[in-house]
Amino acid sequence: MPRITGVDIPADKHISISLTYIRGIGHTLSLELLNRVGISPSVKARDLTEEELSKIASILGDDYVTEGRLRREVQQNITRLKEINCYRGMRHKRGLPTRGQRTKTNSRTRKGPRKVVATKKSVKQM
Repeated sequence: MPRITGVDIPADKHISISLTYIRGIGHTLSLELLNRVGISPSVKARDLTEEELSKIASILGDDYVTEGRLRREVQQNITRLKEINCYRGMRHKRGLPTRGQRTKTNSRTRKGPRKVVATKKSVKQM
């Protein structure tokens, strides 16, 4: 398995698809990157030479934010939103959707499983 920026990319797939296993690299960006380096997108990842892999890694390191640096940057942005108490920051704090989705019926992924609210027993039963 070839290794680029600390990520093992699948060797049996085309290099354009294999590069998408790196966080921050999508299909369009991988094609653009391969055009800059001069590699055909249909080449298998295992067929690349060390020189070609190092070219890809150097361009990724210089021009794009990927992997750990990207995760750290996103986390810092969320922390900043929470600290300034803006609307999106408050939604992050409460664990609710931040982009305007409805919450009355949906958003179970963000809110978690349903919480059962206990009902009061009627006075007649006592």
